[in-house]
Amino acid sequence: MSRHVLVLGGTAEARELAASLAARPGVRVTTSLAGRVSRPKTPDGDVRVGGFGGAEGLAAWIRTHQVDALADATHPFAARITANAARAAAAAGVPAVVLRRPGWCAGPGDRWHEAASMADAAALLPPLGRRVFLTTGRLGLAAFAHLTDLHFVVRSVEPPEPPLPPDMEVVLARGPFTVEGETALLRAHGIEVLVTKDSGGAATAAKLTAARERGLPVVVVRRPPLPEGVTAVPDVSEALARLGLGPGGNGRPQPKPVDAGAADTCP
Repeated sequence: MSRHVLVLGGTAEARELAASLAARPGVRVTTSLAGRVSRPKTPDGDVRVGGFGGAEGLAAWIRTHQVDALADATHPFAARITANAARAAAAAGVPAVVLRRPGWCAGPGDRWHEAASMADAAALLPPLGRRVFLTTGRLGLAAFAHLTDLHFVVRSVEPPEPPLPPDMEVVLARGPFTVEGETALLRAHGIEVLVTKDSGGAATAAKLTAARERGLPVVVVRRPPLPEGVTAVPDVSEALARLGLGPGGNGRPQPKPVDAGAADTCP
């Protein structure tokens, strides 16, 4: 009997997971994309675009389309989607796994300042530098709109929408990025401080190396916590194992890992 797996996607890990699932005999995979990017990279298998209407709508979709398992492989900062996915899986009675790439860790020479939110990050900026490289994406920029004395270089995949900082220029680009390219950007714009979310992964990590080599302070917005009772795995192979689809898997979901925070904790 075939199994239908729904992947909540939008990340490189989601595409990798969809490809692994689609290659397995007897497995049908559907990836759901939020639709916030106009030209998303298309994963293997079936694709749907748009929201579900909250946890209740997602649970109804799972039942209607006979989904056997749910994999949340959204961005580490997609807290509302993750909460809705957990509630929907429980309501529909299907096993679920959360796939989260490990976060970044500060190393020797890093000058990191941790922030609990975008608003906290904005509050930290004035003493750190006037020219800011803001790499938190196009959403949430309203938190910086009141900083009229700072110059922002904002990088995002899509053009940001107001409210925005008044003194701002936009760089439209999609990773992966190189250390050489990031160093050149920091130098060309005279950047004095970097702001980033702890997205993790290699595609956008080069800016951290470039900032370290130039001795720049970095404001890092911490990830939101996972919903109570929800655990995460750090890579596709463990996600497949949790779904019972790894090497030697019997098609049955495996027990939850013991350490609920393993995917989000630095050594």
